[in-house]
Amino acid sequence: MKIVITEFVTLDGVSQGPGSPDEDTSDGFARGGWLVPHMDPAFVRRASDWLDLADGLLLGRRTYEAFARDWPQITDPADPFAERMNTLPKYVVTNTLTEGTWNPTTVLKGDAVQAVTDLKARPGRELQIHGSSRLGDSLLEAGLVDTLRLVVAPAVLRSGRRLLTRAGTPSGLRLRGHEATPNGLLLLEYEVTGQAPRAEYQGVAALT
Repeated sequence: MKIVITEFVTLDGVSQGPGSPDEDTSDGFARGGWLVPHMDPAFVRRASDWLDLADGLLLGRRTYEAFARDWPQITDPADPFAERMNTLPKYVVTNTLTEGTWNPTTVLKGDAVQAVTDLKARPGRELQIHGSSRLGDSLLEAGLVDTLRLVVAPAVLRSGRRLLTRAGTPSGLRLRGHEATPNGLLLLEYEVTGQAPRAEYQGVAALT
């Protein structure tokens, strides 16, 4: 399976609490709900298309517990995401939980990189990371991520947990798709290409 990160971020890279003011107030974060004013039908369609590609969800413990609390409460049959979110296989990377409450759930204990490496070797399409920024960042640094999908909101929060903060090997990306929605969300899809290349600028003539 491919490992795919799907994340909502602000222009300054904050990924914490996109959906509501009280979604994630850890570390005193009080600026949640920043994605919602910019959501529109174009975003919903694209996010639904992305979710169609998932054969499972890969989550860290914090995101898993929040999703397990909130998603089962969404019972509107017209909701474009709830049925799939609630029925897809969930894999939670944790050494503190012994079992899941949001079925079907598999608890992955021990070394996260090795556990995900084993999952990645299985046949299938995409194993998608939603939220779980620290897990996604660690797997990107370990070279296990194939695709990075970002929904960039036109907002600068100047506080909150950011998506990519780990030290380690730089990651190179190739832009595979981009789209701007009417309400100003920028939808970006990147293929992970290995280590980020570097070069020295030698003038415009060298670029042609």
